[in-house]
Amino acid sequence: MLQTAGEVMSGPRPGPGRSAGRAAARRAGQRARTVLNQPFWERPSSDWLVRRWPDLTACLVATFFFWLSLTPSLVPRPWYFQGVIGGITAAIGYGLGALLSTLARMALPWHPGPVLRARAWLAFYLISPPLVIFLLSRSADMQRELRRLQELPPTLTWHSLMITLIALATAGALLLTARVIRLGTRTLMRLLGRFVPWPVAVALGLLLSSAIVVFGTRDVVFDRGILEIADRIAAAKDRSTDPGVLRPYSPLVSGSPDSLIAWEDLGNKGRTFTGKVLSRDEISAFTASPATEPVRVYVGRAAYDGYREGAELAVRELERTGAFDRSVLAIAGTTGTGWVNPTTVEALEYMYGGDTAVVTMQYSYLPSWASFVVDREEAGEATRALTDAVHARWEQEPEERRPKLVVFGESLAVTAIEDSFDSLDDMLARTDGALLIGPPDGSPLHRELTAGRDPGSPVWRPVHDGGRHVRFGQFPEQDLRLPPGAPWEHPRVVYLQNASDPVVWWSPRLLFQRPEWLREPLGPDVTSAVDWFPFVTFWQTTVDMAVSYGAPAPHGHRYGSNPVDAWAVIIPPAGWTAEDTSRLKHLLEERHPPRSGWAGTPE
Repeated sequence: MLQTAGEVMSGPRPGPGRSAGRAAARRAGQRARTVLNQPFWERPSSDWLVRRWPDLTACLVATFFFWLSLTPSLVPRPWYFQGVIGGITAAIGYGLGALLSTLARMALPWHPGPVLRARAWLAFYLISPPLVIFLLSRSADMQRELRRLQELPPTLTWHSLMITLIALATAGALLLTARVIRLGTRTLMRLLGRFVPWPVAVALGLLLSSAIVVFGTRDVVFDRGILEIADRIAAAKDRSTDPGVLRPYSPLVSGSPDSLIAWEDLGNKGRTFTGKVLSRDEISAFTASPATEPVRVYVGRAAYDGYREGAELAVRELERTGAFDRSVLAIAGTTGTGWVNPTTVEALEYMYGGDTAVVTMQYSYLPSWASFVVDREEAGEATRALTDAVHARWEQEPEERRPKLVVFGESLAVTAIEDSFDSLDDMLARTDGALLIGPPDGSPLHRELTAGRDPGSPVWRPVHDGGRHVRFGQFPEQDLRLPPGAPWEHPRVVYLQNASDPVVWWSPRLLFQRPEWLREPLGPDVTSAVDWFPFVTFWQTTVDMAVSYGAPAPHGHRYGSNPVDAWAVIIPPAGWTAEDTSRLKHLLEERHPPRSGWAGTPE
């Protein structure tokens, strides 16, 4: 068919595919211009309860708080915990930013126009991604520096993308929860407004909503949720027996056929405590001389009803085993689960050739964090009942034949031991020494000694009364000699306390108050990049407690074989030398290698 002149002049017509592509391109361009002109969603009316688009000021503050969460704290932390910290602190920052934005809108007559708002959002979109990448890179560098200070390998897997995703998910979940509460409160106010004046409806709505959130979180989520689950898991664990633990047949330990306390009533930690007692041959292999089988008395929570009854049972068991005829009698505090550090016990047994007796009483089977919440007073009451009963029976022995009476504990057990005495003078008057390891912030005697330390001594290595009876150490060989040349009288109390131990420094006061342990000079294993920020440092230190076993001793909450050094100065046996201390530390490090993993706490 012949073409007309007009058809020849105009050329071939565009096909349907090309027209569709051009139309799509025009639509994409229009959408892009729309987004550039308004890169946010605007609610059609202020009557809408849901404000779907975030507040820019709140986003900026949230980003700033996320950056603060990337700063180092006391111990190196893995990337997944960093994501959780970042999400929590970002959510806190968002809430504060939203409050500031609301107050600004109420107080200021001027409000930014659509063009300025659009440019501000675009700038946020462009700047925030590279800024977050840079901050994550700097955070990884600071974490590597902290690892170097705490004798960890310099390598660090820092999954920046995963940190960001976890932080976004955590912050999003918290913000969604907050908005649900907000919408519920607004709805409740509207319902109440049908029956009472609006101001009264607002007050009642806020009051009822707050009560529901507070009591619901405490009673339903925490008490009937988290604590109940922890209780069931801990109860099942307490009924179990760890692999390799067998019932002892020595009449000198609890749980044996001769014992007043049944094997089944010892609990998981009690069975481990008595089932892994050192043998005479093991001790002789170290001392190269005849040894005695140690006495270990453990009263499980299932073996008694009241604390006085449990303490009396412990005394009868001590009498049955001949514990008051030994050279050393040690009263041990336990953590929430009933755990006693085997390194601390074995150090004493090796040093005295087995001529020792150790007694303790379980007051709970919950993990320490849960026990701190629900059994805080019970820990002190139980340990005081035990201490008073043992001390009263010990006093009945002729003074020249009494064994040396010492007390010791680690972590939450320090608080329990300190609660057993009215003051430092009371402890010095009733014992021949004390070893207290990793004391929590709430320990009353530790807090008193730290607050009343000699001028010029830092909070992480305080000097009390010139070191006359009490000394603190992280590196015992040098720290326990401070102050140099000062007399160290008996009885002696030793606190093993790492400057980087979050258990020692965690406190609710971190939310709003700068702690003393961040004042110059910093501890030997605390990086200079650490600093205090409201809210942020609290959550960092909280998570630090969960990973405080990730660093080797003496860093974090690990104290390794340092109890050997401590016992060697508190109650040194005759003829004990520095070489003996070194050999025993090496032996115990081989017997009890540190657990792997970030949360390898035995408590």
